[in-house]
Amino acid sequence: MGDTEVVTNGPQGSPPPDWSARRNVIESEHYDRLLESNRGFRQARMRRECGPITDPQLHQQCLDSFAQYGPSGASTPAFGSSTPSRHYRSNYGR
Repeated sequence: MGDTEVVTNGPQGSPPPDWSARRNVIESEHYDRLLESNRGFRQARMRRECGPITDPQLHQQCLDSFAQYGPSGASTPAFGSSTPSRHYRSNYGR
C-alpha cells in the first residue's frame, strides 16, 4: 500500500479537570428550562445555531428542532411537583 497516510478526526481533547457528569446533567436541564421559558433566549439560540445554515431544508430542520421547546411544543412543566420531571430530550444523531 505504499506511503498512504490515514488521517482521522479522533478525540479533540479531554474534559476539563472540574467536569462531572452530574454537573453536565444539571447544566443541560437548566439550558432546556431556558429554552422552554425564555422566548428571547430561544430565539437567540435559533439565530445562532440555525442562521449560518444555507441549505433551505437543513435550515428548516434546525428551526423545527427548537419547536419542542416552544409554548405549544413544550411538555407540561412539573411546577409544584415533588417528583422531578422525567422528560429526556435528545437530538442525538440529528
